[in-house]
Amino acid sequence: MTNPDTTAENCKSFSIVIVNYKTPEITKICLDLLHQHLGNDNTPIWVVDNNSADESTEYLRTLDWINLIERSAPGPEAGHIAHGKALDLVLQRVETDYLFLMHTDTFVFDKNVFPMMLNKCLKNPKTVAVGCVEQINRGTARTLWRFSSRLFKHHYRHLKITMGLRSREPKPYREVYLKSFCTLWNCKLIKQHDMHFSMDDRVPGYTLQDRMTELGYTVEMLSPRKIFSYLDHIQAGTVAAAGGYDKSHRRTKMYNNILKRLNKDDRKS
Repeated sequence: MTNPDTTAENCKSFSIVIVNYKTPEITKICLDLLHQHLGNDNTPIWVVDNNSADESTEYLRTLDWINLIERSAPGPEAGHIAHGKALDLVLQRVETDYLFLMHTDTFVFDKNVFPMMLNKCLKNPKTVAVGCVEQINRGTARTLWRFSSRLFKHHYRHLKITMGLRSREPKPYREVYLKSFCTLWNCKLIKQHDMHFSMDDRVPGYTLQDRMTELGYTVEMLSPRKIFSYLDHIQAGTVAAAGGYDKSHRRTKMYNNILKRLNKDDRKS
């Protein structure tokens, strides 16, 4: 019986891009894991340093197996804008047909995640992207609760507005946009239509996803259960690592706890 992953394994047609900003500890863990899994495959790994000017920049300069771009912004930028511009720098330079977007707080433990996702594109030439709309695996119970509570808030706010009462704008209750902690994009199709990741002031990739689906291309959505069987992701870990949250914030505590566990596991190995 043919291994379903052999098609992708024999097709060395993807690169990986990671954007670093002041996350020395998790950047090292993320890249160490990638080098461990893909070091012998000659997979192009691009890292854009967004003017960190700290020890993470110094660390990246020591790696001869990555393609490092040191980006300096002309002025103050919102974090998601800086991230999008960094992704577009790599999009312009890659020669592979496919590009994996990853965050420094994404830790791959099973390299088969790459052929698994790549095969989704190879089997359907109209597939422009593969990824997940959730940033963590909440499990069935928590997912249902989150969906139902969002659904209630959405309709409740909509009802208040129709009644002429003051209310916040209803938020979408269903996630539809792929999250870039581990997303595969078809660069060939993106360039063919002269598009890129940062197209406006929205989160990078959101407008691109809208435009490409409007043109008839497919977005393959993986379940959290599926993708998180291959990797871990610290939700907002890059923000927590860069000091974007208060020390008592739950995401800062989550980041510190996961980092302790990872460092403990690393010492054991």
